[in-house]
Amino acid sequence: MSHVTIYTKAYCPYCVRAKSVLDNKGVSYQEIRIDEQPELRPEMIERAGGRTTVPQIFIGERHIGGCDDMLALDVSGKLDPLLNS
Repeated sequence: MSHVTIYTKAYCPYCVRAKSVLDNKGVSYQEIRIDEQPELRPEMIERAGGRTTVPQIFIGERHIGGCDDMLALDVSGKLDPLLNS
């Protein structure tokens, strides 16, 4: 199973939804709360190609985008192969 990293903030409904999808799939992930660790926000923005919103989700080193991007991958059947690579 690939290593998943998700940058989040508290009270972010998209973050909650993204984590719920991963939890339902039994995927463990590293959550980085940029509201608790603001010094990591520039790292997130750089890794995400300039995107500043949360969540930003990475499978391995591959940036898959935010919650809507991950849900689109799931609906198209492309998320599980990425998670299992």
